[in-house]
Amino acid sequence: MHKTSDLQLGKNGLTNNFIETLKNHFKSHENVRISVLKSAGHEKRKVKEYSEEILNKLGKKYTSRVIGFTIFLKKWRKNVR
Repeated sequence: MHKTSDLQLGKNGLTNNFIETLKNHFKSHENVRISVLKSAGHEKRKVKEYSEEILNKLGKKYTSRVIGFTIFLKKWRKNVR
């Protein structure tokens, strides 16, 4: 199993297809790094909103950390919350 996978969040924002792609990446990776592109809304507040929305759609086994315009996601074996 690979450690980290990289994805880019573009102008379409968070679509159902992006969430499904994210779930597929977690099947073979422990961590996913999402780079938020300028076309997706290059503001710190917007990146934090994306992070919270992703966690809501993925479930309770995931945590996130926002550094700059990058969202780091980690999947845990047990529920975090």
